[in-house]
Amino acid sequence: MADKCDLCLLGLIILSSLLTGTSGVEVFISSGENVSLSCNKALSDCNSTTWTYYDSDSGIVKLIDRGIKNKDTERHERLSLESDCSLNIKNVTGEDYGLYICSKQYVNGEQQGPVADVFLHVLHVSVSPSSSSSSSSSQTEISPGRSVTLSCWLYSYAAYSCDYLVSWGYELLWVNQAGVDLKTDSRYQILSSSDPDQDRCIIISLTTTLLNEDDNREWRCQLTLRNQLETSVRYTVKYSGHVHLY
Repeated sequence: MADKCDLCLLGLIILSSLLTGTSGVEVFISSGENVSLSCNKALSDCNSTTWTYYDSDSGIVKLIDRGIKNKDTERHERLSLESDCSLNIKNVTGEDYGLYICSKQYVNGEQQGPVADVFLHVLHVSVSPSSSSSSSSSQTEISPGRSVTLSCWLYSYAAYSCDYLVSWGYELLWVNQAGVDLKTDSRYQILSSSDPDQDRCIIISLTTTLLNEDDNREWRCQLTLRNQLETSVRYTVKYSGHVHLY
C-alpha cells in the first residue's frame, strides 16, 4: 500500500511539472563536474528520506530508499547522501539529466515538510575530427592542419521544450580565453540549432582548422541566461593526442 501511495505521489509531482514546466529548482551543470541537489530536510536524520529519478526513457527509478543507496542502478557508485539529505552526484554525465525528487520524510506515517523536486540540466561537449572516425571527447587524435568540430549540447529534461528554454533567454556561446564570442572571428564556423524531438535540446557547434599556435589553446562553451553565465565547459587543445575537458 505504501509503495502504491509513493507512486501516486510521484505521478502527481511529475504531472504537475510536465503541465507547468516551472515547478521545482533548476540546476545547470557541466559534464565531468560534481553536483549537490538540495532536499527540504524536515527531520534530524535522513533515515526516511527517498531520492527518486525520472526521465522519459528510464521512467521512475529509486536512487536512495529510506536513507539507503540502491545499488541496482548504474550510477550508484557516483551517488552519496549528505547529512542534510542532499544528493551528491560525482562526475556528472550527459545521461544524468532529468527530474530528481526528494520525498518520503515520515514520522508515524505522516509526511514531514514539502517534497523537493530538482530539474538537472547537463552541458556536454563532444569532439569530431573531420578526417577521423573517432568521436571520443577524452582521447582524440588532433594535429595542426586538421579540421575539428566541437559540438556543445544542453541535455534538458523532457518537460522543457526547446522553444520554452529559448524564450526564457537561454543561449549557448563559444568564446575564447578572453571571453570574446568566436562568432566575431571569421576563422571559426559557428552553427546553432535546437531539436525538439531530442533530449539534447540546444546545440552549438564550432568548426575550425587547427594551427601550430593552437597547442594549449582554450575554447569555452557557455550557457547563459539573459547574458548571465549559468555554466560552461572548457576544451583545451593538446597536440600530444589528449583532449582535456574541465
